Amino acid sequence: MVRSFSPEPPAPALLDRILGLALRAPTAGNTEGWDAVVLEGPDQTEPFWTATTTPDWRARSPRWTGLRRAPVVVALFSSPAAYLARYGEPDKEAAGLSAGLDAWPVPYWDVDAGMAALLLLLGAVDAGLGACFLGNFRGEEALRRALAVPEDRRYLGAVLIGRAEGDDPPTVSARRPRRSPAEVYHRARW
Repeated sequence: MVRSFSPEPPAPALLDRILGLALRAPTAGNTEGWDAVVLEGPDQTEPFWTATTTPDWRARSPRWTGLRRAPVVVALFSSPAAYLARYGEPDKEAAGLSAGLDAWPVPYWDVDAGMAALLLLLGAVDAGLGACFLGNFRGEEALRRALAVPEDRRYLGAVLIGRAEGDDPPTVSARRPRRSPAEVYHRARW
């Protein structure tokens, strides 16, 4: 995860290739119940930052300057209603998931959008760019209004894409040790 960017935008064809990769993300029932708003350049990204950050956070964050320079912000939105509709179709209705959101043991609308986010991250890295994922912590309604996103969409988070540049001070979270494979994978049983 890169959190300090150059303001230089990626080549349009390169960005389009990265965006195209996310369309290959796995999706429950082939629903494809996610959308993205692609923001390029400071004029387009400023409403994102205004909606999702606060003046206090910007003043306290050692990473704010580097994050704000990201030339591309891809804001991801999921559509729970698309999954309810898809799983009400004849080939899926036996699953019993069209009754309501509470019927879903896992919110696949968010899983699928997360898969798309991962492909954006990996695509950017594969293209020699930096990227990071910013989760949904605040400002969902303000962001939806600023970007004219339909009210039935849920903001999942955003992928920032651009060239790495400048200081990227590690946070306490970044200094936490990663678990070893032996701690993560339980073979045959837990």
